[in-house]
Amino acid sequence: MPTAEIEKQCDAAMAKAVDYLNEELRGVRTGQATPGLVDHIKIEVAAYGSSMNLRELATISVPEPASILVKPFDPGTIKDIERGLQASALGITPMSDGKVIRLPIPPLSGERREQLVLQVKKMGEAQKISIRNVRRDMNKRVDAEKKNSTLSEDQAADAKDAIQKRTKNREDEVDKLVGAKTKEIQES
Repeated sequence: MPTAEIEKQCDAAMAKAVDYLNEELRGVRTGQATPGLVDHIKIEVAAYGSSMNLRELATISVPEPASILVKPFDPGTIKDIERGLQASALGITPMSDGKVIRLPIPPLSGERREQLVLQVKKMGEAQKISIRNVRRDMNKRVDAEKKNSTLSEDQAADAKDAIQKRTKNREDEVDKLVGAKTKEIQES
């Protein structure tokens, strides 16, 4: 396998880890209402016999900065959505009028901000570990190719250097995402 193919696979796997972190961070609550806080929440819908993301069941909007409005496509699912939102880790009590659900977003306390910052840092570290695991796997692949005489010593060394450079770049991306979210939490 040529080094270009190994590097391409390495890039794709590392990019997945960064994209996953980006999606996870959308669900971390700051002091502001945003559809990203709730659109990924899994809702168990008895009528459909499955669980679905909230965005597949309802329109999510932000009519004012401190509240989220959830309007189900099927009014029969409102109770399921309400139960799912209460069971979620959001810590927000939904208010339903039978047609729509309002989620008031209270301001964050100092203690809750610290908890969220720690949570964000843990998420970032988990993805850094994932990126390092990709590096380890790709380095093993390079070693195997070298052992099979498919790659020369120099090619293997160059491939490992390129993999390390990609690892560093992706870790820097993770740090930037975590830093931006931390700042957002502390300032909101």
